[in-house]
Amino acid sequence: MIHLEQIFKSYQTATVETTALENINIHIEKGDFVSVMGPSGCGKTTLLNVMGLLDQPDKGIIRIDNQEVGHWKDKKLAAMRNRKIGFIFQSFHLIQPLNVLDNVELPLLYRNVPHRERRKIALEVLDRVGLGHRTRHFPAELSGGQSQRVAIARALAGSPEIILADEPTGNLDSKMGEEVMELLAEINRETETTIVMVTHDRQMAEKTRRIIHLFDGRQVN
Repeated sequence: MIHLEQIFKSYQTATVETTALENINIHIEKGDFVSVMGPSGCGKTTLLNVMGLLDQPDKGIIRIDNQEVGHWKDKKLAAMRNRKIGFIFQSFHLIQPLNVLDNVELPLLYRNVPHRERRKIALEVLDRVGLGHRTRHFPAELSGGQSQRVAIARALAGSPEIILADEPTGNLDSKMGEEVMELLAEINRETETTIVMVTHDRQMAEKTRRIIHLFDGRQVN
């Protein structure tokens, strides 16, 4: 499902070049649930951005669903992201002026899904994450755990084959974190959605099927 081969990525400023990823080789099968661990600044988020086609590596091969995508133009990459990949962020990235239902509908709007179908899908995924009773509430009226569930619902709305989650429990207390992990595991188990999760929390990482360790941009396992 996701194949990275000899991936290198660095960032250049006026005074220094920083290596973010160095010779990364990862293969993730369809339906796998993988966590990426490592200290702050080791390249975890950069790796997730490369997998999610949000960032281009300097060198290396990226294959998504057996398609080599490294040479694709921005428009084609955006279409692939919209069709196959759902993103969950640590800071939720909910749009404050929109209610819960509208936030979840938003990715479907970009796909030109008709209004009635968008609403039906959004209601179904909100029920799935246990927030069917919160559709008219706004992000400011939600707890951290509820906000993360909305973010998960939004990722699920497009029926992605891949979910990329960047520290999905990082802003939550332990109880809410456990609930979010249980929900992700249930989604993975029942729908065979491939999930890659960045985390600094070993307890959360050990709930996934496989752990990839990064240190200073290099894979150490």
